[in-house]
Amino acid sequence: MSIVNVENVIEASYFLAAVLFIFGLKRMSSPVTARGGIVWAGAGMVVATLVTFLNPNMGNYPLMMAAIGIGGILAWVSGKRVAMTDMPQMIALYNGMGGGAAAAISAVELFSGTDHGLTFSVLAVLGGLIGSVSFSGSLIAFAKLQGLMKKTFRFPGQQFFNIILLVATLGLAGYIVTQHSDINIIVIFFALALLLGVTMTLPIGGADMPVVISLYNALTGLAVAFEGFVLENAAMIIAGTVVGAAGSLLTQLMAKAMNRSLANVLFSGFGDTVGEASAVEGSMKPIEATDVGVMMAFADKVLIVPGYGMAVAQAQHKVWELTQLLRKRGVDVKFAIHPVAGRMPGHMNVLLAEAGVPYDIIYDQDEINSEFATADVALIIGANDVVNPVARTDPASPIYGMPILNADYAKNVIVIKRGQGAGFSGIENALFFLDHTRMLYGDGQEMASELIQAVKTL
Repeated sequence: MSIVNVENVIEASYFLAAVLFIFGLKRMSSPVTARGGIVWAGAGMVVATLVTFLNPNMGNYPLMMAAIGIGGILAWVSGKRVAMTDMPQMIALYNGMGGGAAAAISAVELFSGTDHGLTFSVLAVLGGLIGSVSFSGSLIAFAKLQGLMKKTFRFPGQQFFNIILLVATLGLAGYIVTQHSDINIIVIFFALALLLGVTMTLPIGGADMPVVISLYNALTGLAVAFEGFVLENAAMIIAGTVVGAAGSLLTQLMAKAMNRSLANVLFSGFGDTVGEASAVEGSMKPIEATDVGVMMAFADKVLIVPGYGMAVAQAQHKVWELTQLLRKRGVDVKFAIHPVAGRMPGHMNVLLAEAGVPYDIIYDQDEINSEFATADVALIIGANDVVNPVARTDPASPIYGMPILNADYAKNVIVIKRGQGAGFSGIENALFFLDHTRMLYGDGQEMASELIQAVKTL
């Protein structure tokens, strides 16, 4: 096969891969077709990877095969073993790996010392900067979600330090582009970029991690696209652009769901600071599972609000079993999902789908909020901040203005909770103290099991 024909095959294959990427992403927009979308996008990646071996300028085939083999095995094993509760950490880690790969490509090209022109240098440096920030920042996000470090870490003048660090990194980037600097300057540049990712992520609280993960996903895509231009690889350009665009849109939607700007997420330090919010009055009132079972069994409508606590307790299967029992009794049961419930976008949807909950009874916040006023029971299992009414009523609260699920509008509110502690953001939930709210204390799975038995006895 001639070189011209090989190049045509490569370009055609990259175009096919791009089509598969976009088609897969489109199918991922719906829970019904998401699984197929992942398969289509994966097929596109397989095509793009295999056709790369046809490149006549390619070398180091043993190293490539070894890297693909090791990476594939590790991903397969870890993907099979990871629990759904740990999926946010895994996403953060994979985001970081993508950014790190883009940064590595940039480093190789810059260390080579070859002058390919101004555009090449600018794209290589930008890809290296963004990829490095995404890599180190994602690792910090992983460590926080995994519980390996504190939710937040601050020191006096931290934001000013970050600004100085950013200016210094950009200054070195400009110097490398214009002067084609030596290896020592390039090493310092990457070291500062990696440090910037760390210092940017350290002060961000755990409640903001869904937005941060989404942001780093977008940055990784952008870095890959830049390095695709550097390598003149169409598949990387298209895949990186698609990921960057989708990640940027998702980041905006997540920030909007919290009624906050991206700058506020990155620089305000929300997530562990309660501030001067008004004190919550009243007391939490406990209830027994048998009484809750009776209340739900004779209700006309029950809305269930799942949160990260349900994931930790792995209670989704029991909750679905409870739902089936109630539906057999003629109770209208629906699930209400807040955009930032859990610790990554779509976390609750995935958990419920895993348990077999039909998609047609799972509703997003905008679709379900108007129904809480007509619900006999709102069952909160593991959710906290996303149902806190102070977001509507207390301007001094850090979450004021954040759109929430209107669980407090229901006639009766039942909260399954281990204890009386605050939510992941550290903010006391006024919902728990309302007159029509009752607390069912205990492990989510155990309490769901007791509710099932209570309904069965009726």
